[in-house]
Amino acid sequence: MLVYTAVKREFVEHVKRNEIDERILEGMRARGRGGVSRSELRSWRGSLLYMSNVLDDPYIPDDAGVALEFTIPQTSKRIDLILTGEGRAPERRPTAVIVELKQWESAACTAKDGVVATYLGGGVREVAHPSYQAWTYAALLEDYNETVQEEGVELRPCAYLHNCDAEELRGPFYREHVERAPLFLRQDQEVLQRFIRRYVKNGDAGELMYRIDQGRIRPSKALADHLSGLLCGNREFHLIDDQKLVYETALAAAEEAQAGQKQVYIVEGGPGTGKSVVAVNLLVELTNRGRVAQYVTRNAAPRDVYAAKLAGTLRKTRINNLFKGSGAYVDTEENAFDALIVDEAHRLNERSGMFRNQGENQIKEIIHAARAAVFFIDESQRVTLHDIGRVAEIERLAAAAGACVTRGELASQFRCNGSDGYLAWLDHALQVRETANTDLNGVDYDFRVVGSPTELRELIEDVNLANNRSRMVAGYCWDWRSKKEPEAFDIEFPEHGFAAQWNLAEDGHLWILKPDSVEQVGCIHTCQGLELDHVGVIIGPDLLVRDGEVVTDGFARSRHDRTMHGFKTLHRRDPAAARAAADEIIKNTYRTLMTRGTKGCFVWSPDAETRAYFAAATRPPAAP
Repeated sequence: MLVYTAVKREFVEHVKRNEIDERILEGMRARGRGGVSRSELRSWRGSLLYMSNVLDDPYIPDDAGVALEFTIPQTSKRIDLILTGEGRAPERRPTAVIVELKQWESAACTAKDGVVATYLGGGVREVAHPSYQAWTYAALLEDYNETVQEEGVELRPCAYLHNCDAEELRGPFYREHVERAPLFLRQDQEVLQRFIRRYVKNGDAGELMYRIDQGRIRPSKALADHLSGLLCGNREFHLIDDQKLVYETALAAAEEAQAGQKQVYIVEGGPGTGKSVVAVNLLVELTNRGRVAQYVTRNAAPRDVYAAKLAGTLRKTRINNLFKGSGAYVDTEENAFDALIVDEAHRLNERSGMFRNQGENQIKEIIHAARAAVFFIDESQRVTLHDIGRVAEIERLAAAAGACVTRGELASQFRCNGSDGYLAWLDHALQVRETANTDLNGVDYDFRVVGSPTELRELIEDVNLANNRSRMVAGYCWDWRSKKEPEAFDIEFPEHGFAAQWNLAEDGHLWILKPDSVEQVGCIHTCQGLELDHVGVIIGPDLLVRDGEVVTDGFARSRHDRTMHGFKTLHRRDPAAARAAADEIIKNTYRTLMTRGTKGCFVWSPDAETRAYFAAATRPPAAP
């Protein structure tokens, strides 16, 4: 969306007359975007004054186009400044220089790829490196804008930190990002001018930006070919049995939606039935067909891991633009996407944002944003008080949107050694529901209750040697001290000589792929939606067994655990409702943790009666 356009000469005059902020604001209001905060107005005045000084150069064409606050279609991302023109003769290739502007006065490196730390909003926060940010904007246009693709537009992203001289942001750790999008600091005005002169030799009166703004949205062939090639060579994503039926039905729904009838396809499936495998295959095939599609999850862990696997690297790439959080569609226009593929739909929330103050309902917003929405759901994996993902709720909101609703199921079990018996036994043992599977006799699955956390760790380390696919996890009953104190241990049992940390902060949600992370412990937030060969589960004091009854306690969860946010308030208002909600969440959490392993699950609890209960539950009752 174009908010402000001018030629360079006009832009410089608007800045000199101190009216640039009002012109941008007027453009936003005219397009129904509303106002902005005082701080954003100040940032426009400050940053654009510096850019005016850069562009006020006789060697940069006066009729080069200037676009400010350009909103990339189908996103909430705004590009600070784009300068358009033509390259050198004889090709005179259409060219756009993308400039990400920052008012930061200081910034520091972090241990995370493409992430820096700076002072924002009253404190030091981790944010994307400006060069990475500028490059991703260029990648979005290159991957999804037909004008850029068909005309061979040369995109040249860069970042300008006009108040900052943090040379370390151009250091070796960030070299890949700075090479893709050069970083200019406070003292680099003339260097930035030379950069622009090199690529914008002739003006275009801003015509290129109008063509880009009107360009049809479609995935590029290069992106589709890249995805298809990686998927074909990766057996992990092959479709089996009823996965194929669900896949083809979803593709048919997406095609039917092109005719104008909104489609919602709800696919139910338990742990290990291949929901994520089908979801990733759908993303790739729809992209290959020229449809604009995204993979959506509330939980960051699966989308980060699958994006990394499809990219073929753990470094951030343009593949990430295909993987989005469930709160990304708060302000999205109706039917902006051909298809949204929602994995772990049981984890959807009503409100979005860090403070849950954005949007109305994530299910409603996703249905609104897509011609076709595919929801993969397992209601038994709702693990927070804020999870609203239920089949009935999706059906209700789909009907309200006038969508055609289809139901599907993934029944074949490919995790837990393909054993439906283990899943039924686990439900019985956790007292989620009564089943006929009261023991593990005849079930081909390696389930063990161990005698100590040290034994648990040794078992996991031993089986992990085969292919780095085994990890320890635990209920979130211990504070994450090591996040602020890197040397501190989080989970300690001194009587057993055991101490461990939660998964390392610098690994983020990719900890499960890192070979040295076997020493750390994951939780529901970093392993839900993913699978291992063997999982070692530490059951915390939030789940105990007393006289044969599974007893849960919401107060035993760590204060750092957001899954129980609001529990204490609810307990003061309605203790019975709070206990019932916590009981469901805690049992679902351990059900999810104990079904991450395809080959085996090892369990330990610090409570002797709880250990004895699970050990006895694996064996048939003694003959009378």
